[in-house]
Amino acid sequence: MRAGLNCGYNAGISSGLQAGPYQLRQDMDMTTNESTKPNNFIHQIIEDDLAQGQNGGKVVTRFPPEPNGYLHIGHAKSICLNFGTALRFGGECNLRFDDTNPEKESQEYIDSIVEDVRWLGYDWAGEIRYSSEYFDQLYDWAVHLIKEGKAYVDSLSAHEMREFRGTLKEPGKNSPYRDRSVEENLNLFEKMRNGDFEEGECALRAKIDMAAPNINLRDPVIYRIRHAHHHQTGDKWCIYPSYDFTHGQSDALEGVTHSICTLEFEDHRPLYEWFIENLPVPAQPRQYEFARLNLNYTVTSKRKLKLLVDEGQVNGWNDPRMPTISGMRRRGFTPASIRNFCDMIGVTRSNGTVDVGMLEAAIREDLDANAPRAMCVVDPIKVTISNYPDGEQEWFELPAHPKDESMGLRKVPFTRNLLIEREDFAEEKPRKWKRMSPGDAVRLRGAYVVRCDEVIKNEQGEVVELVCSYDADTKGQNPTDYKPNGVIHWVSADNSVPCEVRLYDRLFTEPNPDGDKERDFHSFINPESLKVMPNARVEIGLKHVVAESRYQFERTGYFCVDPDSTEEQLVFNRTVTLRDSWAKIKGK
Repeated sequence: MRAGLNCGYNAGISSGLQAGPYQLRQDMDMTTNESTKPNNFIHQIIEDDLAQGQNGGKVVTRFPPEPNGYLHIGHAKSICLNFGTALRFGGECNLRFDDTNPEKESQEYIDSIVEDVRWLGYDWAGEIRYSSEYFDQLYDWAVHLIKEGKAYVDSLSAHEMREFRGTLKEPGKNSPYRDRSVEENLNLFEKMRNGDFEEGECALRAKIDMAAPNINLRDPVIYRIRHAHHHQTGDKWCIYPSYDFTHGQSDALEGVTHSICTLEFEDHRPLYEWFIENLPVPAQPRQYEFARLNLNYTVTSKRKLKLLVDEGQVNGWNDPRMPTISGMRRRGFTPASIRNFCDMIGVTRSNGTVDVGMLEAAIREDLDANAPRAMCVVDPIKVTISNYPDGEQEWFELPAHPKDESMGLRKVPFTRNLLIEREDFAEEKPRKWKRMSPGDAVRLRGAYVVRCDEVIKNEQGEVVELVCSYDADTKGQNPTDYKPNGVIHWVSADNSVPCEVRLYDRLFTEPNPDGDKERDFHSFINPESLKVMPNARVEIGLKHVVAESRYQFERTGYFCVDPDSTEEQLVFNRTVTLRDSWAKIKGK
């Protein structure tokens, strides 16, 4: 197997596109324009807390992903908020895996999450943390609740529990096992820990209020039986705490001051506070909720993303069409573009949907300023310059970036045999055509003006070659007696690099793939979300690029070197077109 190109964090990133975490800390703190920054009510709360001297003037946040899938763009907003908040207020942010469901978790997901956070430019306080590190303490606190008469072992089945729970309009009913004695509950809970029960045979529940208007307070399950191997604790435990029981207590153990989560946890906050109030925890964290990121033309449910991977609808979690951070990275998004996008949309408590065009605009802005230029012919057609000497080669110097002289110049060879884009030629030119056609002259970018004199076709009637002549007096200057019909890009057929170009587009054709209750989201998968162009050619200067190098291919779009690339076969992924062609196609 041929080895792929180096794709480490700092490898192959074009000048100005990436730096290490600590450099990014300074950049983020110093480049934000406070006058144009969108609203962030979390920061306003913290500023008020600090002004009142709460928490000893310290700010501690945490990013607590469940390691049951790869992170997506919605998680990026949470990462930027939690780590960015800590940076803004000179505090700390912990990276903690809420690993309470071993059946769906894996080391693969843990590794990917760690890599994503680092790639986005953030560093965490101390070592990586796991909720499973606190399992002994959580067990002891569960025993404490039993001894206080605030928890009991329930032997109802899961189905019966749902029946007893009630509805939003009707109160629940007490379990017949709710009044077991403290001694009996302690004995049963120990048997649960020892593995004496089968899964689902019983569970430990908090004793709160089965008539509470908030269903989350109707005696929630805090420990359930799972005979599953855990990626961190092995086979030590066969009972695992619930997320609600684990989360707040982990925050308290870590001294978190502001526990920031999305709005779907708002109804869980009373339970979060109930545990904090009824347990001898060492700190009193507060929970705050913000609106999650909903992006159109996108699905962010981890269950559905996993389904796409398992079904082979995409080529893994890091497929460039996926909204995962690793997929976006492979497609060519930069850490700065994602951070800037998250900053642009702000932090509020109002749910809404963000246009994916805003995300695409963020990466265009970044790459327009920072990506070197190059010429790549994606779908080539041969051009022979009949009056140019055979075997001769001439080098033209073009700017690596038209607005940034510091990037220097690049050299492009001109030969008798060239390649141009097939779509840049029309045998019968349409109205206002500004490219090549028979009898018309066009300028080759940075080189000569050429005229198409002859069109050669194969037996199927397909154009396979254009015979042209060049005007030797148009090097570096325009002709005086005629006007070229536009400017097109090109590469030398004799001295360019063969490559594969993957043209990626949006994965779904509808703005809200989850919104139609009558149709499954699969029915909206875009059949043209990937088009592979195996015969592309790029200018010779890109022969030795490395993975994740990013370029603007002139007149075509922004592209990134894929990790699948080898020295024998370069692969470029299209990050985004030069303009929002999708909106035009959809008639927006």
